[in-house]
Amino acid sequence: MNPHGEKKIFGTIFIFLAFLMMLLPFMLAFEDVLTKLIERFVLYKFLQDMVVPVQVSLVSVIIKPFGVDSILYKNGMIVNGEPLIIAWNCLGWQSLVLFLITLLVGFRNGSYSAFSKFQVIILGLFGLFWINLLRISLIILLGAFFMPVFRLVFHEYLAAIVSIIFLLFFWWFSYKFVLETKEEKLNLIKE
Repeated sequence: MNPHGEKKIFGTIFIFLAFLMMLLPFMLAFEDVLTKLIERFVLYKFLQDMVVPVQVSLVSVIIKPFGVDSILYKNGMIVNGEPLIIAWNCLGWQSLVLFLITLLVGFRNGSYSAFSKFQVIILGLFGLFWINLLRISLIILLGAFFMPVFRLVFHEYLAAIVSIIFLLFFWWFSYKFVLETKEEKLNLIKE
């Protein structure tokens, strides 16, 4: 694919994410409705019972070097005597949805090799996993060292910005270093 085509697709992703930022206050209100809808299904219980405890354990390891001791319990942790609930919808499902949408736009060309698309998907999921762990850890650290308002503002607004910045960096990196067209792959094989 020519660099101009990649710039056009990257521009489309950028415009989409910028539009999302403008809609963020409305999306936060809609997120509560969507969360209640999802809670009618059983899948969230699996996330809450199986995935949340693992993520809480990983977060406690991440925050320990900062001098924050935590006591883990089923739905979160106690930090400085304050219970902090980490629920299934804190895991970053919203950023996963955004990632999946950007995959549709990012792969729109269709001329990329299947293996490079696979690499991008795995890299993106791995990146989202770590970005969300770091996001949760930062929220916990803000709660441990600053007034609760900082934690709440970051949780509600800045966390979405972190996901958007990650996705922009991720797509730049993917276009620059990972994705290869089928023609490029054939040329490498011929050489």
